Amino acid sequence: MATLPALDPSIRATVQELGDARAVPNLRWLSGLLGVSPERLGPWLAEIPQLAPLERALRQAHEGGGRTFYAQFRAPFELYMMTRASRPDNVVETGVSSGISSAHFLAALGQNHRGTLHSVDRPLVQARATLAKGESEVSVPPGHSSGWAIPESDRGDWDLRLGLSQEKLPALVKEIGSVDIFLHDSYHTPTHLKFELETIRPKLHPGSIVMADNTTWTGQAFPRFARSLGAKVWRRGTSDLVGLRVPEPL
Repeated sequence: MATLPALDPSIRATVQELGDARAVPNLRWLSGLLGVSPERLGPWLAEIPQLAPLERALRQAHEGGGRTFYAQFRAPFELYMMTRASRPDNVVETGVSSGISSAHFLAALGQNHRGTLHSVDRPLVQARATLAKGESEVSVPPGHSSGWAIPESDRGDWDLRLGLSQEKLPALVKEIGSVDIFLHDSYHTPTHLKFELETIRPKLHPGSIVMADNTTWTGQAFPRFARSLGAKVWRRGTSDLVGLRVPEPL
């Protein structure tokens, strides 16, 4: 079994800046998705401490919005590393909320000096200035929009489309030449996930990475899609965040 690179204390300190212990990078999951040995992750792993100012800004924005320790997406550093490693032209995500996943895609694209993040989101706006008890933490504070926690200086190379995925995603996919990385984190039902996966399918290619979060709620939609591609499903630890890498044709 390949040896996983050690996590430097500065990497754990960066995770603490974000304020969510779940976000410690899962290198075994990332290694499987990228199709590389864990040892080859070292160069991108070493860049994580450079993200400390971004993590601090995201956490402070969340706290200011009444969402203490709320990070929404548990694998932001893996998104950064896979984007740095694969150097995609087009990253597509559905579901943005405060912008944790978006911010890390954007940070990596900026370091790559190439590629665009295309995000589709229909924001749920909270009722009052203060998040009410029982109100969804994925809602957007009044006066803000999707990605509200992302610093303005970190929003380059971002194509944000507000509206229903059923309306926005098909048009987006027709416009772009490829889907190199895809993340589903929007409406979590089997039917909707199947729709999104089938919509992006024509623009996938060998090496494309496809991920879906909260698959506890989406039944067999992702495993069935993986089987249709002949791809292995990689689960992040014991969580319900899964991914696959589109294989080479037989």
